[in-house]
Amino acid sequence: MNGLKFDNIRKIFGCILLVSFIFIGFFSPLGSIIQLPKELTIFEGQKQIIATSVPVQASQTNDDLDIDYNDDRLTLNAENQGKSEVILQIAGIPVKKVDVNILKDFKVIPGGQSIGVKINSKGVLVVGHHLVETESGKVSPGEEAGIKIGDLITKINGKTIESMGDVGPFVQESGKSGEPLDIVIQRNDKEFHTKLSPKQDAKEQKFKLGLFIRDSAAGIGTLTFYEPKSKKYGALGHVISDMDTKMPIVVKDGYIVPSTVTSIQKGSNGVPGEKLARFLPEKDVAGSIQKNNQFGIFGKLNKELENGVYDKAIPIALSHEVKKGPAQILTVVDEDKVELFDIEIVNSIPQKFPATKGMVIKITDKRLLEKTGGIVQGMSGSPIIQDGKLIGAVTHVFVNDPTSGYGVHIEWMLNEANLNIYEDTLGEAS
Repeated sequence: MNGLKFDNIRKIFGCILLVSFIFIGFFSPLGSIIQLPKELTIFEGQKQIIATSVPVQASQTNDDLDIDYNDDRLTLNAENQGKSEVILQIAGIPVKKVDVNILKDFKVIPGGQSIGVKINSKGVLVVGHHLVETESGKVSPGEEAGIKIGDLITKINGKTIESMGDVGPFVQESGKSGEPLDIVIQRNDKEFHTKLSPKQDAKEQKFKLGLFIRDSAAGIGTLTFYEPKSKKYGALGHVISDMDTKMPIVVKDGYIVPSTVTSIQKGSNGVPGEKLARFLPEKDVAGSIQKNNQFGIFGKLNKELENGVYDKAIPIALSHEVKKGPAQILTVVDEDKVELFDIEIVNSIPQKFPATKGMVIKITDKRLLEKTGGIVQGMSGSPIIQDGKLIGAVTHVFVNDPTSGYGVHIEWMLNEANLNIYEDTLGEAS
């Protein structure tokens, strides 16, 4: 009796599943079957598309496709690169058909070179307020107009502002005519207009805004990689922010040049160290800067750059492939000589979505520790290499322990450089 009841329940359950599968367009498995015995997460590019604790099987619809299962993630390797279909099964029943991108045999040339960075902001950046001493008292016209530190002035009276030199003539003309300036402000992702009436300084007899402004920023860092065919590059591994406002600089344009490390201020607990470097002349521009965000600066090189250590392209490793243990970084501590130094990957987080601080690293190289004390400013962007693969870049130092810091996984920098590491763009999963 119990057996009969169980058989009926099984048939009912089977019918429900069958109707459901037909309704939503599931397909029957094709090809050979591979058993995946643990909890499984499959990723469609960067988006998680299925996770289950039920043992799952995958059938391959491409004879050239090999399916490997490791660390709760499905890895697909193909002799013929491209998009393949994988059908997931639970208890022998097909439950999901997905289109999966196959990772290219993708290689980049690691950097390590010290670079000088010059960024021109989109408009002029407001970095402070000041009081104008007028005959009737002290006042800050800019502050009264609602302009805040970190705002970008992008237009005045309908004219695009590209540098500080563009601002002065408008200010003096407005002061003399008595007509307020119509100023366009960009604050974060929003844009608005405000009216500002310059005031005359009683001592200098000049009209002033009551604002401190800046139109560019400069510094040093380290080149992380470039792709040899397109010459697209990534560097620094973190955003360039204005030193006063701490706000990310919105790039109008910019460039990188080779730089020579002249000396190093050694780091200690509570005091980060710093590379001191000399820029080469602007005529030696190595590449353009087109983007500045949380993952670094990105653009295009004008020419090939050699580091003397890895001058040929090497493979990359994605975040789930990074292992705890020994690794190396490429960086400069003397003049322009790129060298390999030993580090340890203390921890690495397999990241499903773009994020900074994916690795904790520790400097173990005795010579580097003696020279710098650990990670110093200007070392940001130094490529991290493990088992002959580029896995990321140095980004931050722990202030209370300069021997240690954070690294960013290389896949997110490649993504920001608009380098497609997959053969095809993924289609929608069925």
